[in-house]
Amino acid sequence: MKHIPVLQKEVLDYLNPKANQNFIDCTIGSGGHATAILEKNRPKGKVLGIEVDSELIKNLASIERLILVNDNFRNLKIIVEKYNFGPVQGILLDLGISSWHLEKSGRGFSFQRDESLDMRYRKNNFTAEEIINTWLEKEIEKILREYGEERFARRIAREIIKERKVRPIKTTFRLIEVVKKAISRRYLHQRIHFATRTFQALRIAVNNELENLEKVLSQAINVLEPKGRLVVISFHSLEDRIVKNFLRDKSKEGLVRILTKKPIRPTLEEIRNNPRARSAKLRAALKNS
Repeated sequence: MKHIPVLQKEVLDYLNPKANQNFIDCTIGSGGHATAILEKNRPKGKVLGIEVDSELIKNLASIERLILVNDNFRNLKIIVEKYNFGPVQGILLDLGISSWHLEKSGRGFSFQRDESLDMRYRKNNFTAEEIINTWLEKEIEKILREYGEERFARRIAREIIKERKVRPIKTTFRLIEVVKKAISRRYLHQRIHFATRTFQALRIAVNNELENLEKVLSQAINVLEPKGRLVVISFHSLEDRIVKNFLRDKSKEGLVRILTKKPIRPTLEEIRNNPRARSAKLRAALKNS
């Protein structure tokens, strides 16, 4: 499936790229947003594109005026200093998981494919399989409740412990069967798949996603030039809450002016063309001088 950049028109509206300005795409992925920015900031404007997964950016190396960095955006300030990149007029964070990860990575991000429970964007300390098969019941329950906001967290954690004693839980389909046993039958046929929250929680835990987001936001404000713009697209309530609270706090401190009173949502037409955009929320702010 081709990756379609979410809220692309709105991203350009709020970043407002002009000729020869420089931007950072902290989650460049397949490059959809970055290439649209490069169209607007020609002839000399540049984009610094950061991507944690080296597989995703292999096809972007030949794009002119694009500086690619395979790293975690939590290291934003170090990256900017290393590449002596600036002045920076805008920063984008698109926190959605890419279509490539779901469709082609083979790492167990999607419950629609029978794959090993890896869920890592890059080789770090532990996999989802390790969490499921070695963590304590209370630890598993905690991440399901906090990161997945899963109402059946306790029951799912208990079922995982019970099933892994029979044999290790190594694949996505096996995990789905375990979740299915744990939850009430009336929740099996909701609009959102019953395993969605479990998969979300595991992915967030494996990749330390919420802590990374908290770390990058304050760095982004420091890196931006006065009147520079920050645009963040989140896809679940935990991320959106972090962004909302951060911008509110910085606004109270007089550091930024919030440009979006309420989060910007995709149009019905965009959701029709790209169903994965349905949960996207965009927030934007302008750094005060």
